[in-house]
Formats: sequence, C-alpha cells, structure tokens
Amino acid sequence: MIRLALISVLVLSTASCGLLSRDKSRNAESERALPFKAKLSSGDDKRNIAIAVANKGAGVEEVRESVRFEATKYCLLNYGGSDAAWQISPVSKDWAFTQDGDKLVFNARCTSR
Repeated sequence: MIRLALISVLVLSTASCGLLSRDKSRNAESERALPFKAKLSSGDDKRNIAIAVANKGAGVEEVRESVRFEATKYCLLNYGGSDAAWQISPVSKDWAFTQDGDKLVFNARCTSR
C-alpha cells in the first residue's frame, strides 16, 4: 500500500512539472547579451510582425541578431517553428527597414505551420 502511494506521488509530481514551467518559455532569453533592445508587435494577421530596434546609429548588420531573436522567439512560441520571411529591399537585396525616429523597423511574416 505504501509503495503504491509513493509511486502515485512520484508520477503526479513529475507530470505536474511541465505545467508549472509552461509559461516561463515566454520569457526566453538569448544565451548571450544582445547589443540592441528590440520590441516586437504584430498586425491584424498575427503572423505579420514588426520589430523596432533603437539602433544608436548602427546599421542592419549590427542590429540583425537582436531583431532575429525577437522574431524567432515569437514565431516559435506561437506557430511552432522559427522560420520568418523577411521583407527584402529591392535595392540592397537585404532586409528592408523603415526609419521611425531613432528606431529601425523591420517587417517579417512567420511561415511555420
């Protein structure tokens, strides 16, 4: 009887571990410190996202990882995959962006699922 109770307690406590930690993934952080603060917002179609980053005069190459991290995290948590189709500039053939005050704004679409 004690053995059955002990096994039940162990099984139930192990099963509940996943429930307690589920929402913590929303606060995912990069393994290393990202150099720029990026903020993501979604449009009417939640797959369409815009990421604004205060670039402090830096260009696309310098802010790319900070922007990519936010998009990857959002797409992975909401659509099950990290793939994002970035809006591309026809001139530079690189990620397109707009300037909004002291921020660069990049647009992408989550493509998973």
